[in-house]
Amino acid sequence: MAPPPKPDPFPADSQREVDAGAVFVLQSKGEWWHAGFHLTTAIVGPTILTLPYVFKGLGWALGFFCLTVMGMVTFYAYYLMSKVLDYCEKDGRRHIRFRELAADVLGSGWMFYFVIFIQTAINTGVGIGAILLAGECLQIMYSSLSPDGPLKLYEFIAMVTVVMIVLSQLPTFHSLRHINLASLFLSLGYTFIVVGACVQAGLSKNAPSRDYSLESSGSARVFSAFTSISIIAAIFGNGILPEIQATLAPPATGKMVKGLLMCYTVILLTFYSASVSGYWAFGNKSNSNIIKSLMPDEGPSLAPTWVLGLGVIFVLLQLFAIGLVYSQVAYEIMEKKSADVKQGMFSRRNLIPRLILRTLYMIFCGFMAAMLPFFGDINGVVGAIGFIPLDFVLPMLLYNMTYKPPKSSLIYWVNLSIMVVFTGAGLMGAFSSMRKLILDANKFKLFSSNVVD
Repeated sequence: MAPPPKPDPFPADSQREVDAGAVFVLQSKGEWWHAGFHLTTAIVGPTILTLPYVFKGLGWALGFFCLTVMGMVTFYAYYLMSKVLDYCEKDGRRHIRFRELAADVLGSGWMFYFVIFIQTAINTGVGIGAILLAGECLQIMYSSLSPDGPLKLYEFIAMVTVVMIVLSQLPTFHSLRHINLASLFLSLGYTFIVVGACVQAGLSKNAPSRDYSLESSGSARVFSAFTSISIIAAIFGNGILPEIQATLAPPATGKMVKGLLMCYTVILLTFYSASVSGYWAFGNKSNSNIIKSLMPDEGPSLAPTWVLGLGVIFVLLQLFAIGLVYSQVAYEIMEKKSADVKQGMFSRRNLIPRLILRTLYMIFCGFMAAMLPFFGDINGVVGAIGFIPLDFVLPMLLYNMTYKPPKSSLIYWVNLSIMVVFTGAGLMGAFSSMRKLILDANKFKLFSSNVVD
């Protein structure tokens, strides 16, 4: 007896007409600048405030080198993935999901499940991290106004979760375009506030003594360097580019490149200015969040409180946008099975399941954020084993499999070299991040009111 046919993991356009995840959540109505807004929100977030800490583990020369190389490689990787998506669209196989693209090009059902597992881990991790950091922002503002106030971190996380539940009801990825435009300006706003504050702090009479030396132990320097590299990879990471390109009105050919250019212009303005100013001001005393370096536990604040407060508010507001962007993959997975295209997006049949499922998802993320206020260490591991395969390996593999450049060509060997180098870097980064997780284990406390750096 012949085995039953397996379901096609990458359906044709005719099948997508009854796929509510595609028709509703990944609605294809956007222009190239909308994709630019989505990309910028997905990449340029408060994680850039960790860049001085990254330089602390690498030093000036290696820090600049790694930041520049990572920027060039990720732009190249996203450009190649966009080319592959364009190629498939011209061939009559328009893909709107990363997992469908990988399964089609590589001709493997297990790749479909590998990508969806990694994507889910990354997106849920970012969602949890966004809620945790937003709660911490509220706690910082509350503590500055009421130092002895009774409210704990988990209570602020609950407040953030309620707001996220309300915002999560925006039905489509495309409906986030105005929020993500605001997110772009917020990222510029808090970056330039922090840069100005760092310059002022570095020039003030209370400026900390500057020491740019690395750790004395050779092994510690190696581990710190690879941890820093995995952090940069996670900062540049964007495991949802096919889903973002799916929001473009077809034909999408060529539009994504313009969106990438917009995004990387913002990256150029923010990443370098934040890393240089913060590391110049604090050297190897840089905190994992440069705002904390500007507000030391002991001694006076190194910048006006109202300035830092404004920066924290900008960060808080952008975190809502980031949480929304990275939750879209979860929503399209849920609505692919729970919604009925024939009933309409706002019908009671679809509205009630959407309300329930998205609320439960946000409650889960909020609960995990409250329970694990040391998620940064876990996120380092997830970044190393998640973002690097999706953003530094698969795009090059998909390009080589699609366009089949000759093995004697430069582009074939460049792509192969990037895959090999970043696979090794990802493994070392995962090991270094796991090491830090173990070293910090004695600081961990469930439902703690303090976030472990």
